[in-house]
Amino acid sequence: HALRTAEKSLLPGYHPFEWKPPLKNVSSNTEVGIIDGLSGLQRLVDDYPVDTIAKRFRYDAALVSALMDMEEDILEGLKSHDLDDYLKGPFTVVIKESCDGMGDVSEKHGCGPAVPEKAVRYSFTVMTITVTHGNESIRIFEENKPNSELCCKPLCLMLADESDHETFTTILSPLVAERKAMKNSELVLDMGGIPRNFNFIFRGTGYDEKLVREVEGLEASGSTYICTLCDATRLEASQNLVLHSITRSHAENLERYEVWRSNPYHETVDELRDRVKGVSAKPFIETVPSVDALHCDIGNAAEFYKIFQFEIGEVYKNSDAPKEERKRWQSMLDKHLRKKMNLKPVTRMNGNFSRRLMSKETVEAVCELIKSEDRHEALRELMDLYLKMKPVWRSSCPSKECPELLCQYSFNSQRFAELQLYWHSSSG
Repeated sequence: HALRTAEKSLLPGYHPFEWKPPLKNVSSNTEVGIIDGLSGLQRLVDDYPVDTIAKRFRYDAALVSALMDMEEDILEGLKSHDLDDYLKGPFTVVIKESCDGMGDVSEKHGCGPAVPEKAVRYSFTVMTITVTHGNESIRIFEENKPNSELCCKPLCLMLADESDHETFTTILSPLVAERKAMKNSELVLDMGGIPRNFNFIFRGTGYDEKLVREVEGLEASGSTYICTLCDATRLEASQNLVLHSITRSHAENLERYEVWRSNPYHETVDELRDRVKGVSAKPFIETVPSVDALHCDIGNAAEFYKIFQFEIGEVYKNSDAPKEERKRWQSMLDKHLRKKMNLKPVTRMNGNFSRRLMSKETVEAVCELIKSEDRHEALRELMDLYLKMKPVWRSSCPSKECPELLCQYSFNSQRFAELQLYWHSSSG
């Protein structure tokens, strides 16, 4: 028995730990590796059939493994702040959760099992670790590159389409349950020969808009309710590009789903939909309202791409141009961008295309197709404002990395919105 225990402790990746209080509905066995993503599901006769392959780690075991990989950083962080390296804590760990579709992963040749051709990956990143010392909370670790693949730990991989709501929610439900249990418990883990206490804060910020809508029960992106952060409709958003605040939350979405499901006021479908502001399914993962930098780039680039076309076709003179005419403007723009900027229309609208489109060089190239000098100046100003705002949402810590641009951001964004309104009103 003693030899077996010694062998376990020497095995790479095996770290004994416990939870106080024990996690509800989670095994106390700490010797767990990769497990079948379909295990532990309650199968009922009328359940949705889950016919796919999924592999995952148990959430708590994956967190322990990540912390033990960071043991040196944690102990070094204690020393650098003149804290005793035998400090037991409690340590507070902030976890960023991410989930994204991986696109087409189909087997092009061979005769593997018939499975869905798309995959979804759920992962996490340790963002910060703080420790309470006296009345102070001291940060002993901060991830310098939070968007890097190197610090992103995979938790679950499933061969499924992220749009397949039933499969997606069924496979992730055990992870969500484990996460919920860990929020109300404290991890006790041996580190540096001393048992230390860890609490976890989970922040679901690594989701794109499509997945936020999926997991928070919102209508798809074509919905009248255009925003995942507030209740604005498309019409309201086009009339007011400045004064918005983040109002949506997971708790509110759950309440609205109950109203949608039970219709307590006996309203018509349209009245009910207006009351719940586009919530039409049960939210099952808590996300933190946010917009990731990549989709800021893509969203802005898509808007500029449209503006470039409107300027080429002089829509401000004639807003009733037929569809064929508008296609001709797009074709002219695509050919010119390929020739001048080596931007291929086939890659529209991915991240690289968006980043390269949004440059002063692109505006100068597009101006060659536009006759009015006044419109040239307005386009240049719009792009200049965009390039001043972009570092604020691309940086990990704007107050440290670009403090001047952060101070100017409010003014720049209002001027940017005014120019956008100018284009919306002049393009009909």
